[in-house]
Amino acid sequence: MSEAHQILEKIDVEKADQIQKRTLDYAAKFAKISAESAKKLRKQLETECGLSTEEAVEVINIMPKSIEELRTFTAGWRKLLPTETLEKMLKILKTAKEA
Repeated sequence: MSEAHQILEKIDVEKADQIQKRTLDYAAKFAKISAESAKKLRKQLETECGLSTEEAVEVINIMPKSIEELRTFTAGWRKLLPTETLEKMLKILKTAKEA
């Protein structure tokens, strides 16, 4: 979401169509961290927690705050992550928010 927002900010709003304007507005409202922070966070989740790029992006877009919220995502991934990994993910997310 953060990276999409960064890309859409380069568009001239006066020349943008309605879908581009709405998408820019949505991305601005729901991007939780900066694009640069999101890229670093994605790499960190991939290397330290063994997530795929898609899984890391999904977690970053939502920025869950509890293990229960994280389990909601991992259930859809069809793989069981140990509680230790989920705790590590939450710690990484919390550190990124504070930075």
